[in-house]
Amino acid sequence: MEKTQDVEIQNGGVQEESKASRDGSICGYDSLQHLLKENLKPQHYQEVSRLLLGLNCGKPLNRVAFPESATALSVEHGFDLQAFRFQADKELLREPRVVRVGLIQNSIALPTNALFSDQKRAIFEKLKPIIDAAGISGVNILCLQEAWMMPFAFCTREKRWCEFAEPVDGESTQFLQSLALKYNMVIISPILERDINHGEVIWNTAVVIGNHGNIIGKHRKNHIPRVGDFNESTYYMEGNTGHPVFETAYGKIAINICYGRHHPLNWLAFGLNGAEIVFNPSATVGELSEPMWPIEARNAAIANSYFVASINRVGTETFPNAFTSGDGKPAHADFGHFYGSSHISAPDASCTPSLSRKRDGLLVTDMDLNLCRQVKDKWGFRMTARYELYAETLNNYLKPDFEPQVITDPLLHKRSF
Repeated sequence: MEKTQDVEIQNGGVQEESKASRDGSICGYDSLQHLLKENLKPQHYQEVSRLLLGLNCGKPLNRVAFPESATALSVEHGFDLQAFRFQADKELLREPRVVRVGLIQNSIALPTNALFSDQKRAIFEKLKPIIDAAGISGVNILCLQEAWMMPFAFCTREKRWCEFAEPVDGESTQFLQSLALKYNMVIISPILERDINHGEVIWNTAVVIGNHGNIIGKHRKNHIPRVGDFNESTYYMEGNTGHPVFETAYGKIAINICYGRHHPLNWLAFGLNGAEIVFNPSATVGELSEPMWPIEARNAAIANSYFVASINRVGTETFPNAFTSGDGKPAHADFGHFYGSSHISAPDASCTPSLSRKRDGLLVTDMDLNLCRQVKDKWGFRMTARYELYAETLNNYLKPDFEPQVITDPLLHKRSF
């Protein structure tokens, strides 16, 4: 999670919050793509989409049809449902390596003042049909949003929310294990972890569940935001699992949890360890963070030659007790609108349209992992990266007597007459 302000100072006054920050829409539209499509001529929209979303192997992304049963679930339960296909060039020595990835974004199911046990049960019940839709649609790897099994209550700084924390093999994992086994699907489950073996310390953790229902491993969030008096270290500290890449039946995957997307070296390390898909389960609000949302993921995909799958929760979560956010405003009971907009970026700079800014949703995307190597061969980023140059710079920077490499103009401070 990161905190961003949703008003700004202009001409000595405070600009009123936009409609997007009040009801989750953009001028009444679900997403930027919907707004553009409904208000531009078809030929203009096509060109704008080319610039905003890029081209995959020289062509716009193709949409993918869903089974009728999956579509019926989306209609019955009111969640956004979209599907696309990333292609790669045909190779002579390798067969295509097509993986179907699913991302789920959702709001909470009950008010935050409901019993904690009821809140968790309701979230399970809410996600079950969306997960079923993913399974019916043949998704191979499914990722849920950050701390999906609870409200994102870390803005409150109230310790009672720690009750939602559970062991890696706890209730949430057990709920998903049966579904992973049923649908032969790898599931990434970001939870609030309670480490029973180490003094019940709490972590922000992603559990990787294999397609046989087994627990493959876990990754703990590397970077923790500290913005104003919003500080997630009230609940958990920086993770201690490094940058693991999990080799699954469907490819090599990694998880860069939320705030870690702001740190390029974090993305780099997952790539150095061989990731082909990096998932970024998040919970972010505010108008100032939204311009970063597509840029950082897309840049990471390009710079590291892998796919990036970005998930953000939706809705406004109101808490029983008011709190402040270190921004000089009066105490308030909500943290802002989680604007959804989950999407997938490819290493060739193309990306999918985003899911809704205000509705639950399932994004399904086919991706040919051969594209990762093809982009590496084309652009040569790894070959030209000069890692030794930056390793030396970082090593020097960590020394107490480090001095920046600055060359000062000898005439900079000379007086002129």
